[in-house]
Amino acid sequence: MLTVKRFEARDPVTLLDTTAKCGCLRRIVPSMRAAANTHLKHRSIKCLELFTGAGGLALGTHLAGFEHVALLEWNSDACRTLRQNAEARVLPRVEKWDVIETDVREVEFERFGDLDVISGGPPCQPFSIGGKHSGFDDGRNMIPQFCRAIREVRPRAFIMENVKGLLRPRFETYFSYTLLSLSYPTIGAKQNESWTDHLTRLEKAHTSGKFNDVHYHVVFRLLNAADYGVPQTRQRVFVVGFRSDVSVEWNFPEPTHDLTSLLRQQYATGEYWERHAIKRPKVLSMPSNVSQLPLIEPEKGLAPWRTVRDALKGLPDPTSKRSGPVEFLNHQFIPGARAYPGHIGSPLDLPAKTLKAGDHGVPGGENMIAFADGTVRYFTVREAARMQTFPDEWRFEGAWSEAMRQLGNAVPVDLARVIATSVAHRLLSE
Repeated sequence: MLTVKRFEARDPVTLLDTTAKCGCLRRIVPSMRAAANTHLKHRSIKCLELFTGAGGLALGTHLAGFEHVALLEWNSDACRTLRQNAEARVLPRVEKWDVIETDVREVEFERFGDLDVISGGPPCQPFSIGGKHSGFDDGRNMIPQFCRAIREVRPRAFIMENVKGLLRPRFETYFSYTLLSLSYPTIGAKQNESWTDHLTRLEKAHTSGKFNDVHYHVVFRLLNAADYGVPQTRQRVFVVGFRSDVSVEWNFPEPTHDLTSLLRQQYATGEYWERHAIKRPKVLSMPSNVSQLPLIEPEKGLAPWRTVRDALKGLPDPTSKRSGPVEFLNHQFIPGARAYPGHIGSPLDLPAKTLKAGDHGVPGGENMIAFADGTVRYFTVREAARMQTFPDEWRFEGAWSEAMRQLGNAVPVDLARVIATSVAHRLLSE
């Protein structure tokens, strides 16, 4: 019989502080029980989630205290993942989630009424380094639909996430167009108007200094999830906007973790190996992007980057026949992994490489563990979920390749929670 352990809920802000101090593993994303006793309880933040996928960003905003009026997603397996976890009440209040399986292009967003926040990660394949690089000409480009949602609903704030590739020189002008479209959503594109002509009108409005309709103060930043306690070097662009009549000053949260602290614990003090109760390796290979051991003290207060080994602590070896009772969902061994040039897996004692979805199944290198003896194996779905900081109770529906696709497209839960908590504090302090 399959059993799942439940864990005591803790306040997300307290947990973040505790983790930053000790760098310890969190087996499960904290629930909102303790947060209900904080200042976030007196007023709900109504949120509409677009392009929900497996729920990484939705979980992060949920744990920050947001109340979702609906979660929109078109992929049937991802919708089954969301519904199954909501019905199982994996976390408090997720049973209230209204999961709508739909194409956002067919949605009239006004139906959701007044909202505080719209959040979502429009499909990133058009701008992904590993994709086809079609950008604005790609039919999967849903950024205009996110902008339309802002225009029709006019929420107090929004959070949008996308891939690092959106900042490449090839898409520089289109990214500027995106920022202006989000800043002045009421200046919509005219029928049959090209995006470049629309950009011209937006630039004129922006430079005129005379725009009196609804607009937003928009900022963006490229963030590395590893800098916020996620055991994965995943770089993503976050765009956050506040409606101009919302009187707040906001900035992106500062990092809580860094590489230097990890290297010092591994190469200088040995604390990393002691923490895992293993003998310090006689031979340590410095990461290729680090020329020499940093001799300076790490910045005060920053915890070490979390590694694959950190994230997997407590999980049984899926290859062992003596791994004990089945306690973890989606933790089945998948054979067939092999290394080849350019696909060597994620080293056990560093954060994982960026998990990817891929157009045709799962790429080899990014979704494998590389052990010190040169062997490799695929991450199980549960292991990959830990790289994305999903709760251990979060079940992923679909075949292995489909579940891994959902994870490859997801926003790390802990990173989303950090951003959303910061936004929530500002909205509630207004």
